[in-house]
Amino acid sequence: MNAPTPNAGLKPAARKLRLVLIGNGMAGVRTLEELLKLEPDLYDITVFGAEPHPNYNRILLSPVLAGEQTLDEIILNPLDWYVENGITLHLGKTVTAIDRLRRVVTASDGSEAPYDRLLIATGSVPFVPPIPGKDLDGVLAYRDIADTEAMIAAAARYQHAVVIGGGLLGLEAANGLMLRGMQVTVVHLGESLMERQLDETAGDLLRQSLQARGLRFLLGAQTQALIAERPAASTAQGETSPARQRVLAVQFKDGREIPADLVVMAAGIRPNTALAESAGLLCERGIVVSDSLQTRTDPRIYAVGECAAHRGIAYGLVAPLFEQAKVCANHLAQLGLGRYLGSQTSTKLKVTGIDLFSAGNFSGGEGTEEIVMSDPFAGVYKKLVIQADRLVGACLYGDTVDGSWYFKLLREGRKISDIRDRLMFGESNIGDVGHQGHNRAAAMADSDEVCGCNGVSKGAICKAIKDKGLFTIEDVRKHTKASASCGSCTGLVEQLLMATAGGDYSAAPGKKAMCGCTELSHQEVRDAIVERHLTRLDELYAALSWRSPNGCASCRPALNYYLISSWPKEAQDDPQSRLINERAHANIQKDGSYSVIPRMWGGETSADELRRIADAVDKYKIRTVKVTGGQRIDLLGVRKEDLPAVWKDIGMPSGHAYAKALRTVKTCVGSDWCRVGTQDSTAMGKTLERAMWRMYAPHKVKFAVSGCPRNCAESGIKDVGIIGVDSGWEMYIGGNGGIKTEVAQFFTKLKTAEEVLEYTGAFMQLYRKEGWYLERTVHYLARVGMAHVKQRILDDAEGRRALWAELQFALDGEPDPWVELDQARVDRRQFELLA
Repeated sequence: MNAPTPNAGLKPAARKLRLVLIGNGMAGVRTLEELLKLEPDLYDITVFGAEPHPNYNRILLSPVLAGEQTLDEIILNPLDWYVENGITLHLGKTVTAIDRLRRVVTASDGSEAPYDRLLIATGSVPFVPPIPGKDLDGVLAYRDIADTEAMIAAAARYQHAVVIGGGLLGLEAANGLMLRGMQVTVVHLGESLMERQLDETAGDLLRQSLQARGLRFLLGAQTQALIAERPAASTAQGETSPARQRVLAVQFKDGREIPADLVVMAAGIRPNTALAESAGLLCERGIVVSDSLQTRTDPRIYAVGECAAHRGIAYGLVAPLFEQAKVCANHLAQLGLGRYLGSQTSTKLKVTGIDLFSAGNFSGGEGTEEIVMSDPFAGVYKKLVIQADRLVGACLYGDTVDGSWYFKLLREGRKISDIRDRLMFGESNIGDVGHQGHNRAAAMADSDEVCGCNGVSKGAICKAIKDKGLFTIEDVRKHTKASASCGSCTGLVEQLLMATAGGDYSAAPGKKAMCGCTELSHQEVRDAIVERHLTRLDELYAALSWRSPNGCASCRPALNYYLISSWPKEAQDDPQSRLINERAHANIQKDGSYSVIPRMWGGETSADELRRIADAVDKYKIRTVKVTGGQRIDLLGVRKEDLPAVWKDIGMPSGHAYAKALRTVKTCVGSDWCRVGTQDSTAMGKTLERAMWRMYAPHKVKFAVSGCPRNCAESGIKDVGIIGVDSGWEMYIGGNGGIKTEVAQFFTKLKTAEEVLEYTGAFMQLYRKEGWYLERTVHYLARVGMAHVKQRILDDAEGRRALWAELQFALDGEPDPWVELDQARVDRRQFELLA
């Protein structure tokens, strides 16, 4: 008798169902998250995303545009998440067809994916008004990461921006571009801003506040056309196709025109239903879905998010989309429970730092009563709308702490006659709660909702804090998603952390100590040095109660810089407080030898200098000679004991390639030689370098001067970039070509070389006085804001000239450490030790 075959009689494992998600946005991926909680092994999941990025928080694109956050920081589900959950992810692929008969979707690259269930979450597309000129170069919508990156790039190069649309998206775009240094005008067809979320009074308060920050507004303005500039004549040999025309101005129906190097269309969105319509699905104001989020046409196909129309409504806020995701996931998991009955929405927003809230019928009207409190000086406005003894609407500006409570009253339909006299003053003044200021968290019941976007209650947050030992906002976001979307509930979450966890609860404390030697921040130390006229390290340690009598390796270089930059000619440089490269005045290499880079003014040299360099290379057996990216020559492999002799034999100034100082001024050949050059960039670069080459700074500094907009000297990624134009020069600041490339921001236009020198020197001195040690100019600008720098330099001529004079005073007589070793206090003993 034969032995039985192993597993004989067992049925083969059932094939998993196949689920395909079209759209890698917030609503679709949230549905997958909910589904994986319920039935993690039911489906083989495939996701198609049109963008080349994992799922990210689209709401936070505006902080990215403003420079407050990075793209990495707004990623919701990194690529590892897809791998961990066995999800096949197709990035950068747009689905172009749905074959409902074969149950297969086809992408733009021809790839196909079969499905048993299909989830469409294609979101929305920007509405671009049919204005002549809408296809010009420089006209953008504002919807995704690519749009954001294009706007950041444009802000670095151009000056005038026009945003068409005064809703939330338009205002966020305008604010971000303004913070990037552009002059921004918001054009809005309506008579008040954000009319869908605010009444006229609140909209006017918002306009006044944003105007005070530097934005310009044209309300009730109807755009007639976008005017194009004339295409530049081609100069490249063999080029036959004309250059694409760029937008130059915006023209209105009343005949007015305003300049526009960039036009952002933010006039609204429309459900993205083109794919669904091509597949024969019923679409009316969106893809028509039932209470189970199944399409009316095909029950195998579901739709969620901004592309879906439920009972005639397509929702654009996060909270209802996530409610849809939860119900849809329940049905995809084959549990058959839950119905989506629509959402009663509220809007809680932070527009450019201003808190706003609205819900229900906030406009009022016939049959309603209004309770209004207005304090324009304090920037606070509240309007509550009552009908039949119930709260039916609320509009809050400036103080939105009670917004969620008003929304709760509105949803519950509770009669308010017993609390009407105290209703305006918030929940903390109702019942037995007593006055608790802004500590709303303590007054909330566990069942009360804290995060409206993600439907997270107080009880859920407190439980996670206790059970998982959470102590930071980031921890709470990771485990509960509270405050992870629009961020308007962050204050409440912080209160819950303080009350539940105690101690340190913030992942980003308002002040960071310089080091373990003190509790003082960099700014507090800088301020104390100036206010107390401190000029010596020992004096500073005593005055500021330093824990270590001699500081540490972290704080000593910073303190030494702060002293000599705050009190030039009074404070004496302490070489022993500098890092090794600055003590040796050369760059140490991994084999212990040193690199020597002499200064070449504007990258220009001579045969005599080259002969001396060659002779030194032979004499001291220097192994490598390298041309640097900064248009200089690097001698690599110099022995430490040979450094003073190499400096002397070369006979050239120090290039400061080792120091937190001005490194290079890169130039092109300019108008002297180049047939397309408009300005003498080499002469300008040499002038700048000779004026500031001895300048120490919080971090290394690099300049570049290009003779024409072709920008061969790469001025767009330097701390200061100067570009020659027909009328003079354009000045850009805050660029960085390091690990994370940052494009410099347009600063101003200048006519003469003398102005270039003055404005550059003033900016450098402001950075020297206000920058923190090891803070590049790009990070300094992000911290203090472009508006601050413009106010100090562009708007204050007397202050600008004073800053330039201060820098000249500080640099006057500053010794060259390669030539004037004793005056520069170079310790010669360090070279003798290895002799």
